[in-house]
Amino acid sequence: MSRDQPEPTVRDVSDWWATSVSRVEPDRIELRGHPVQDLIGSMSFAGIIWLMLRGETATPGQERLLEAALVSSVDHGPHAPSIAVARMAATCGIGLNNAVATGVNLLGDVHGGAGEQCMALLDDVRRLHRDGVGLAVAAETTVASWRARSRYLPGFGHRFHSVDPRRDPLLGQVERAVADRVVDGSYLRAAHAVERVLAEGRARPVPINIDGCTAVVYAELGFPPPLARGLFVLSRSVGILAHAWEETGQGRRNKGPMPPSILPTFTDGA
Repeated sequence: MSRDQPEPTVRDVSDWWATSVSRVEPDRIELRGHPVQDLIGSMSFAGIIWLMLRGETATPGQERLLEAALVSSVDHGPHAPSIAVARMAATCGIGLNNAVATGVNLLGDVHGGAGEQCMALLDDVRRLHRDGVGLAVAAETTVASWRARSRYLPGFGHRFHSVDPRRDPLLGQVERAVADRVVDGSYLRAAHAVERVLAEGRARPVPINIDGCTAVVYAELGFPPPLARGLFVLSRSVGILAHAWEETGQGRRNKGPMPPSILPTFTDGA
């Protein structure tokens, strides 16, 4: 340390780590200004997520809608890359936390990022509509613009499901929230408008999928797009943990993507 530089003080350190998220002192823990003992048993996990991210307490309607979205994204089977890799990692002699982290680390732009991308898409529709363009034309223009850049439209269509089984119950929750004036429904209307554009001239429609549905929820609730991915990570971590835990109890070692029964057999000299 330079002779001219003053000695650091306790206040210097406390200011360096100052945050509005939490405060810890001897015999006291506060989360967003609330003593933790007041939250334990009185606030749901979805409620504490809202409090920590937003700095305020959710209304019952906001909390209910957030929880519905979190539940909807928990798992999508062992073929999902984040879950498959967590199961394989769990057989490689690493800890459960490492297996979960391996799965979470796969949640990127392609696998796990579509909700954030769909929020941007729906924002484009809403922006045009606010500028005086009819909703149908705004959706057509936005779809054309996005398809000019990529044939993939985030949040719509599904590889496995003709209609994502999570679509109707989750969008139904949004419709309920609109009726209760919890949210205004503008993102929901934009999503339906895009669905109608994608269905034109097709025998089989291209309905909104779970990424699009959760994008509607998180956008209606006022979360910025990057947090759509963060919230998806929180949700999917539950499924990743369950699969990794199950795999640890099955006694496999070095589980690969294919069962040993269909792997080629190698002999000396082959």
